[in-house]
Parts: sequence; C-alpha cells; structure tokens
Amino acid sequence: MSLSIHTNYSALVTQTSLNRTNDALSLSQQRLGTGYRINSAADDAAGLQIAARLEAQTRGMSVASRNSQDAISLLQTAEGAMDEMSNIVLRMRDLALQAANETNGETERNALDAEYQQLIGELNNILDNTSYGANNPLFTADGVFSDDVRLQIGASAAEELTITGIDLDDIDPTALGDIGGADSTNAVAELAELDDLIDAISSARGEFGAYMNRLNHTINNLANMGNNTDAARGRIMDTDFASESAQLSKQSMLMQSGLSMLRQTSQMPNMIMTLLS
Repeated sequence: MSLSIHTNYSALVTQTSLNRTNDALSLSQQRLGTGYRINSAADDAAGLQIAARLEAQTRGMSVASRNSQDAISLLQTAEGAMDEMSNIVLRMRDLALQAANETNGETERNALDAEYQQLIGELNNILDNTSYGANNPLFTADGVFSDDVRLQIGASAAEELTITGIDLDDIDPTALGDIGGADSTNAVAELAELDDLIDAISSARGEFGAYMNRLNHTINNLANMGNNTDAARGRIMDTDFASESAQLSKQSMLMQSGLSMLRQTSQMPNMIMTLLS
C-alpha cells in the first residue's frame, strides 16, 4: 500500500467501521433501554406490521371478554329476578291449596286472598322494575328477550352471540285472579294458572343458565387465545435481553478496538515525515 499525505486509507476504513459499530451499539442500548426489539418501522417493518395486527386482536379479545362478563351480569340479574318470582309463585300456590280446602269458610279464604293479591302485585313490580343499568332485562314493551340481543364476544365483527328464543310472554301475572269466595272454585282454578306460571319461569331460568354457562366458556377461551396472541406479539416486539446484552458487549469491544486502531492510523502521516527528514 502506498503512503500518501492526502489520503489515509486505513483511517477512512477504520472510521467507516466505527460508524457502523456505533450505530449497532446505539441500537443495542436503545433495545435494552426500552425493552422493545422494534422501536421504529426501520428496525423491522414486516415485524411491526404483524405485531400491530396481533395487538389489535389481543385488545379486541380483552374487550370481548368484558362484553361477555357484562352479558353474564345482565343474565344473572334477569335470572335472579326469576328466582324470586319462583319463590313468590310457590308461596301463592301454597295459599291456593289452602283456600281450596273446604274446611275454610269465606272469611278465611278472603284473608288468604289478601296476601295472594299482594304477591301478584310484587310479581308485577319485579317484572316492571328489575333493572340492569338503564335497561329492564325482563320486560320493555314485549320483553327484551323476546327479541334478539346481539353480543360482541370476539375481536372481529363475525364473532357474535345472539340471545334469542327466551319467551317471557307466558310470564303474565295479570292472568291470575283470586282465591277468595264462598267456595273453593276460584282457588282450584288458580292452581292450574300457577302451575303454568311455574313452568314458564323455570323454562326461562333454564335458558338463562344455558347462556351463562356458554358465556363462561367463551371467557375462558378468550383468555387462552389472548395469552397466546400476546405471547406471539412479545416474541416479535420484545427484546431478548440475553442476546442483546451479548451484542452490546460485542459492539462495545469493537468500538474500543476501533478507536485504538484509529489512533494508530493517525500516525501514518508521521511516517511520511520521517521519510522526508
């Protein structure tokens, strides 16, 4: 290699290598400082795009899980109201059976009917005033669950569950009469109505329970998918501290050796001056 005052080839090569080493060192420091392998699109454009889609799915599944939990709360509110209605109707049936026994006279039947009518009033109160947030989960107009209720239970629009087929129209306390009177006629007639009402309430409660069980499984599946998707995103985005620490040590050593060699190459012009002296 020729000796030249104007061009110090060794110094130029060393400087270029130092610039590359400094960039790699800065990148390792940034990754270790932030904890992310990808801090800008320049680090891994394809990886950033994939990670963004995975993050959208993870966040969507988290929201869908909350949606499912809200739906369970709504169903629990409705089913809890039905449970109390079932207790009331059972008590009403006891009263009707007692009134149907003709050891009782009109006075006794009317006394039994007084409680019976109050219980009918409470059935109507539960139907009209049970609420979840601003909604009545039992009846608004013809009944919320007489229509379809769409639930968003996944990260995409296609992942939905529609609550349908729960018929609350048969749960109608206004069809009930009284158990008073001079004989057992009214009480006996009410027994059939009460049995139908018990069947309707039990059927609705069963369907509420079926939906709640399904939603619990939905939540478990969303948690499982969310964990795996988040782990996949982490493998793309997160820094491997063991590997990156090794890179940092390597680049630091290269930086030190490069600076040392740059000092050596700066002595080349002095060698030329030695030749001229």
